[in-house]
Formats: sequence, C-alpha cells, structure tokens
Amino acid sequence: MKINEIAQKLNISTRAIRFYEEKGLIAPRHAENQYRHFSEQDVWRLQTIIALREVGMTLDDIAKALNHVDSGNKDLLLDYLELQRSVMYAQWVEMKQILFTTDQMIDLLKSNQSIDMADIFQLADGSKRLREARSAWYDRWNYDHRAESHDDRVRPKAEEFSIYRDYKETLELLVRLIGPRPGEYGLDLGTGTGNLAGLFLHQGIRMAAVDQSREMLRHCQRKFPSLTAKLGNLLSIPFLDHQFDFLVTSFALHHLTDEQKTVAVAEMKRVLVPHGRICIADLMFADHEKREAYFEGMLRDGKLEQHALLSEFHFTNLSVFLPLLEQHGYLYKHQQINELLHVVYAVPMR
Repeated sequence: MKINEIAQKLNISTRAIRFYEEKGLIAPRHAENQYRHFSEQDVWRLQTIIALREVGMTLDDIAKALNHVDSGNKDLLLDYLELQRSVMYAQWVEMKQILFTTDQMIDLLKSNQSIDMADIFQLADGSKRLREARSAWYDRWNYDHRAESHDDRVRPKAEEFSIYRDYKETLELLVRLIGPRPGEYGLDLGTGTGNLAGLFLHQGIRMAAVDQSREMLRHCQRKFPSLTAKLGNLLSIPFLDHQFDFLVTSFALHHLTDEQKTVAVAEMKRVLVPHGRICIADLMFADHEKREAYFEGMLRDGKLEQHALLSEFHFTNLSVFLPLLEQHGYLYKHQQINELLHVVYAVPMR
C-alpha cells in the first residue's frame, strides 16, 4: 500500500505519516524507486498511534507503548492508558475550577458599580491554592511496593502496634452505616486491594473503586474481577459528575493535608448524586491538642518507632473536618473506634 492510499484510508495527511516515520514510530519498506510501501502491520501501527494521540499521549509515551505492544505485553499498554486517563481527569477537574472562578469574577464585576481588585485577587488566590494542593500530592509511602503484603498488614497480631487495629470490624461497620440498597452504585476511594469494596460486592451491590497505586489495583482486580477499578486519587476522582449513590473510604484520608482534604470533600460531593451518602474510616483526633498530647505520650513512654511511623501521616482534625462537611451541606454522625481510628457518616441536609 502506498502513502497516498494509506492516508486516504486512515483520513490523515501524508505529512503526518512522514512525521511519524521520522520519529521512528513506523518503518515502512522503501522500494528501489524510493517509494514507501506500507504493510498491514504498518497500517495497524498507524491506527494505534492515531488512537493514542487522540487521548493526548505524548510521542515518547506512544513509542514506549508500541514497544510493549510489539512484545505482546498488554498489561503495560493498559497501564499507559489508565495513567493517561487519570491525567486527563485531573486536567478536567482543574479546568472546571478555573471556569468556576472565572464565573465568580464575572458575577462580582456585574454586581458592583466599582471594581474592587482585592476581591478579584482573593478569588484568584483561592483558585491557585486549590490547584497547588492538587499538584503537591505524591505517594511518598510507595504503596506499589506494599501491595503484595497489604492484606497481611491489615491483619496485625494482637500484641503488635498497627494503624489497622479493628480493621475488619470497622469495614463491616461502614457497610452497615451505608445500608446499601438494591440497584445502588457505590464508590470506594483509596480502595487498596479492594477489601471494603468487596464487602459491598458480596451483597450484590455494584461498585467502582479508585486507587493511586497500580500494584494495589492489580491485586484488587485479581480478587474482584467484576469491580470497576480506575487509577486516580481523592483530589481528582476519575469519574464524571453525579455517578454514585454512596461513597466510602477507609485508611486513606490521612495521606492528605488539611488543604487537600478540602479539595477531596468537594470532589466527593461532585461525583455523588444529590442525595448521596459518605462514610469515612480513618486516623483522626478530636482536635490539635488531643493529637499533641498523644504524640507527647508516645515520646514519654519511649515508643519512638510508633512516633516515627505516625509522624508521616496527616491526621484528620475533627474540629476542622466536621465543619467542612457542614459547609458542603452535610449532616454527620461520628463514632470513635479506638484511640486513633474514627468513623464519620455524612448525609446531605434536606
């Protein structure tokens, strides 16, 4: 097949085909007369390139993806696509925030006879802080490396210290509090290997799940093949608006700063239907003073390893977090499970 024929077949320009050849993405055979001849394999590669470009993948990433396809590694191509989807959702959420801020500025200017740039600056600064909160998060705990042993770690021995004490009972409590009804669709954020989502699946409830760790999701999908699992995080949930009847998250919120928790609650509300419920289990303290007293007690008792472990986390301050839920229109009830673990159940105000 000649270049003009393949260009017409795939509805792209001959210039684009030559460009992909220059970048080493395709390598058609050159005849003695220097004309390019494209095989069916070349056509397939061009179709793949066009498809991956359509979803915004860079040429470098396309080259890597094609190498994995050539070697028959479907899983790695899937990784690339899932990562691309996660990035696009993050960009989409950020663009929505920019549009919202722009609308606020327009409304402010229309409602005032005089221009107060201090108010405009305040709106812009607030939007900037939200964007920075999203972009500042990264997995400094390296959960990809923890995935293999995760299900063992959530079953600690009675005598050892663990943030996962009362894990099984707490997940079961979340299911009871949500009280899922037939036909509802739920989301598990920070699903890990899917243990909480699995409890809902066992009740016949349709579930989706999100985690930022590819390896955690691989284990999750092996355990629960029917679960819709996506790569992403709590700051840019990779689903469209108003998709879910309820949302649960366990042992995930403590990886977010207070400002990032503000973003996360807004994201939770975005993906829930108007009457959607939220149930959270995580490491929390009633207030800053309670947290400081607990940490001082660990040092006083010589529990240095525990102190170092817990110092890595951003414990939720209930005196800040519960009012945040109220600001977003939720009524809540709170239950303490042990000295670190708390559960918060929230429903929209009627």
